[in-house]
Amino acid sequence: MSRFLILLLPVIGLSGCQKAAEYSSPTEIPAPPGWKLVWHDEFDGEGIPDPTKWTYAVGGHGWGNKEKQFYTEARVENANQRDGKLHVIARKESWEGNDYTSARIISRGLGDFQYGRFEIRAKVPPARGTWSAIWMMPSDWQFSDGGWPDVGEIDIMEHVGHDRGVIHASAHSRDYQWQKGTQKTGVIEIPTATEEFHSYILEWSEERLAAYVDDQLYFEYLNEGEGVGKWPYNKPFYLIMNIAVGGEWVAAAGIDDDALPQVMEVDYVRVYQRPE
Repeated sequence: MSRFLILLLPVIGLSGCQKAAEYSSPTEIPAPPGWKLVWHDEFDGEGIPDPTKWTYAVGGHGWGNKEKQFYTEARVENANQRDGKLHVIARKESWEGNDYTSARIISRGLGDFQYGRFEIRAKVPPARGTWSAIWMMPSDWQFSDGGWPDVGEIDIMEHVGHDRGVIHASAHSRDYQWQKGTQKTGVIEIPTATEEFHSYILEWSEERLAAYVDDQLYFEYLNEGEGVGKWPYNKPFYLIMNIAVGGEWVAAAGIDDDALPQVMEVDYVRVYQRPE
């Protein structure tokens, strides 16, 4: 959760790779110089997301942020692929004692990575009360384990509907966390974030975390060499994509029920690593 602003820059326009559906095989998907494609999803199927690549975090207990939604499992009303895109959908409907449903799809156990370049091309929802995110958590940790933020969290993209067009990237750890006002965070303005697709990119190595939008760097955190309290990012992490409804970050702004359902669309997810 990003609240401490370090860098604020405007971005206008689009860039990034073509949609891979235009290529006849995965080997034709272009890789940035110095990188090799190792895992990807172009969302060219129909129905629920590919179960060989994605599973779900399920439940409606607030997720540590007093969120209002229930995350469902393999329900096309909340997560589906069609027309070459993934749709993550937040709805106003009662479910297991919650007033909203949504989906949190995860690659844990199916796509786990230590270091690399992660490119997710997406369009985020605009409604007040929505909190969309593309982020990463350690593969050896589950939400029921506790110990956050000591275990580490990498936020590639966060967007809240009441602050339309403002994108956050963050790194959370024991020593750098939003509760203390010390988390490592970058912020960038993207006026068309809710209207057009943009590439949200993380480059992660043993020494550096860096976030870009459409290849424009706006967040960088260098390993200070002072241990896991500041740098718990030397182990495998998995990808997460979700829309929350409500929660501590958006509570003061309220929820626009009339604007629901709201959708985060994802054109593709591509993971690159350095060739050996």
